[in-house]
Amino acid sequence: MRFRRRAATVILHMYQSFYGFREMPFNITPDPRFLFLSHTHQEALQHLKYGVREKKGFIVLVGEVGCGKTTLCRRFLDDLDPAHFDTALILNPRITETQMLKAILTELGETKLSRSQNDLVAQVSRVLLERIEKGRDIVLIIDEAQNLKFEVLEQIRLLSNLETDRQKLLQIVLLGQPELKEVLARDELRQLRQRILVHYELHPLSSADVSQYIQHRLSLAGGNGRPSFTRWALRAIHRGSGGIPRVVNNLCDKSLLSAFIRESDEVNYWDVRRAIRDMKNLTQ
Repeated sequence: MRFRRRAATVILHMYQSFYGFREMPFNITPDPRFLFLSHTHQEALQHLKYGVREKKGFIVLVGEVGCGKTTLCRRFLDDLDPAHFDTALILNPRITETQMLKAILTELGETKLSRSQNDLVAQVSRVLLERIEKGRDIVLIIDEAQNLKFEVLEQIRLLSNLETDRQKLLQIVLLGQPELKEVLARDELRQLRQRILVHYELHPLSSADVSQYIQHRLSLAGGNGRPSFTRWALRAIHRGSGGIPRVVNNLCDKSLLSAFIRESDEVNYWDVRRAIRDMKNLTQ
């Protein structure tokens, strides 16, 4: 198994060299440099910026697995002025209320943390107020928010109540899969739901978007017209991926490998068909 992984890595680097890429074009890591702003991603980014700029308090962004929420979030964070904003990014939502409070304080750079939950709430309030008085805004972003327990969501709602006479102390962004809508629709969360003033749902890429997305990533990786994807290959990628960027990346990576093995500068329909079949075999 170790030998196979090593061999696969060597082949991947060979196709990177063969096509003249500076880096691999279809890695699935959430690198904001590779973010392709389709119409739906551009709108989502503007909703995030609007919600924070206008201090709306609660912002919710929903999208299918692999649609680019995390990458979009990192781009959003990069666009925030560090001279004005303090941010806390929570990537592991499967935590208790106490752990959530500690995580927020740690993300904000606090090192001496209170122990009890009540003391932690008081510390969070004090830290936020001190920073607001210094002219800073604080943004809390929670990824995979559909996994938050009810008690943690209720704690987050209570944090959203912290405010001065003029503004909220904390702007809260919840990122999640479509299941987050079902979670927030629960009757016991109606108080939290009423506080959500900005909501946006990401949609899959269209066929035209997928073509532009692929070219965008090839160009950023250093591609100089090599390789090209045939029209039928692009259609097959869109159909096989459902327009989900992460799946597009996987199919393109496998298709490029297939074309490289053929020593071809053209990725064709059959390369994509082979990639789709390989992916289906992995999920069975």
